[in-house]
Amino acid sequence: METVTQDSLEGEFNYEHNIDLIEDYLSDCLLRGYSPETIRTHGSRLRTMASYLNKKRLTFKDVDKFVLRDILHHLRKEREIGFKTQKHYFSALSSFYRYLNFEEVHPINPVPAFKAHYLKRYKNNYAKSEYKLISVEDMAKMINSTINPRDKAVLTLFSKTGIRRGELLSIDIDDVNWENQSIKLKNKRKRSNKTVFFDDETAIILHRWLKTRENWLADPAEKALFIGDKGKRLNRHSVYALVRKRAQAVGLDDPDSDRLEDHVSPHCFRHWFTTNLRRNKMPREFIKELRGDSRKEAIDIYDHIDHEELRKAYLTAIPRLGIV
Repeated sequence: METVTQDSLEGEFNYEHNIDLIEDYLSDCLLRGYSPETIRTHGSRLRTMASYLNKKRLTFKDVDKFVLRDILHHLRKEREIGFKTQKHYFSALSSFYRYLNFEEVHPINPVPAFKAHYLKRYKNNYAKSEYKLISVEDMAKMINSTINPRDKAVLTLFSKTGIRRGELLSIDIDDVNWENQSIKLKNKRKRSNKTVFFDDETAIILHRWLKTRENWLADPAEKALFIGDKGKRLNRHSVYALVRKRAQAVGLDDPDSDRLEDHVSPHCFRHWFTTNLRRNKMPREFIKELRGDSRKEAIDIYDHIDHEELRKAYLTAIPRLGIV
């Protein structure tokens, strides 16, 4: 890793200075134990802002509250990024400046004061945003209206397991146990329990997808359960796009709204999954186990749940959607 220096932020404008600093920062994040997903998102957001600075012929040294206002306007009005994601962008930028300060490259972090002033929602001006809660009827409508067998399988698996987007993307065909209708998820930092179950409806849809999957393959050795148009493992953006597209087709997602509750994202399925298990009186500890929530209390590690009991409870509580 090339060490950053004060010269990296001084002298004639050079866009590569900005990019080199970001790469050094990301290498430092890896050394500090950041998760691959955090490193990826920080890198993506910082490069977006670096690209904007490049158009203005600015380096990160030139950033002050006035430049930050311009960046915020760019994210909000030109890129149409929502409020919560705007905060994530500036959090990544603040972390980046803390790194520059630690390396004695740049003495000032201009972001915290800016965030406190411009990225704080006040009770009188904003209602609390919440993820959209889809009804059982609307979930059935969205899935049943989806013709594409892959997209239908993705939506069904999201709703019936409550798994996160990254967890779904990492599933390989061999991770599926058809005998007891379960999936063994890959190791993820946020997940404790790695086994999720699915019901008969889901099994039918997954089998249907697998019958057509080979027609999508570019490489017969590809192990991913879900693949994209180029025959390789489906990526995060494609999953997000297909969820939004299918939700908009049945009027569940308003593309013109900037309110979180007017949109359907992959996380809405996790919200739907959890809410319906609770409504169907599943014990709280069972729900936590199925969600794979991290065990925060010491006593939790002694709380062993029988998997067969958990599977039966799941099959009793998970809503039937009449999927065809």
